[in-house]
Amino acid sequence: MPEFRQNLATKEWIILAPERGKRPSDMIQNRASLSAYPQFQDDCPFCPGNEGQTEEPVLTCQRDGDWQVRVVPNKYAALQPHLATTRTWVGTFLAAKGFGIAEVVVEHPRHNTTPALMELEEVANMLRAYRQRQVEISKNEKINLVTIFRNHGVQAGTSLVHPHSQIIATPIVPPHVRFPMEQAVMHYDKYGTCVYCDMVGEELRQGERILVESDNFIAVCPFAARSPFECRIYPKKHQASFTLLNDNEEIVELAWVLREILGKLYHGLGNPDYNYVIRSSPIGDEDTRHLHWYIVIIPKITIPAGFEIGSGIYINTLAPEEAARFLRDIKAER
Repeated sequence: MPEFRQNLATKEWIILAPERGKRPSDMIQNRASLSAYPQFQDDCPFCPGNEGQTEEPVLTCQRDGDWQVRVVPNKYAALQPHLATTRTWVGTFLAAKGFGIAEVVVEHPRHNTTPALMELEEVANMLRAYRQRQVEISKNEKINLVTIFRNHGVQAGTSLVHPHSQIIATPIVPPHVRFPMEQAVMHYDKYGTCVYCDMVGEELRQGERILVESDNFIAVCPFAARSPFECRIYPKKHQASFTLLNDNEEIVELAWVLREILGKLYHGLGNPDYNYVIRSSPIGDEDTRHLHWYIVIIPKITIPAGFEIGSGIYINTLAPEEAARFLRDIKAER
């Protein structure tokens, strides 16, 4: 029987319609394993030996004299850091120059790997690079929002196999981000609690959608998942900004949880294309009582169609409870 479900934090509705969908095992993608690609590729700008094809790095993590993670300015960035942020009127329309900061995080020197297959410390180094760059970029007074994301596979928006993520910082906090913040403020004003802490507590209480739990983090297929196998990783304790993570114990623990989830998706769904995004507070709101950072992972199992685009209400054909049961049984092998 179909039902509406509401995201407690954003107030968005989804339609859960499992009768229209397939069983979890029928959604396996069976895409090419990364082992089918070479460890190093001559024409890949991110492979060792080709560093001259990228901009000079703004951050390098090294081991025994060799780089492990490189963060470089995006050579083909949609935004430029030298432009002004002044708004101007075009008739009655509002515009501004395309100011922003865009960087690429080259996650590993090996061409044919991905966080699901990396060693724990390698994933931790990737997260450390994210955190360090967010801290540094946040010092720029023109920047108001730093977005860290990963596109894996063609359907997710990338054509490069080499493992990489992106960081884009903007002077604008868009409505897509601002509206959930306003909802979180209203929840706090009404109940005196963080809505995300309340959601984490309820997921822990119900238990049936939990994928992985550690001392400080919980990974779930959320109650109002918008698409099959959507996963979210939340810190258990209240923390508005990703930058507040402890650089040692918490980073390593988060690396383990993230690798577990990505490993379950990689092995359980046959290396599906996916996007993940770190949703963190805008600059200046890092210590608020109503915001809570998290990671959302969205496998590209389905494509939003006309109804979703027109209404903003997503139709999910796989119950998150069933998705969670399926993924819990998958070993995140390496």
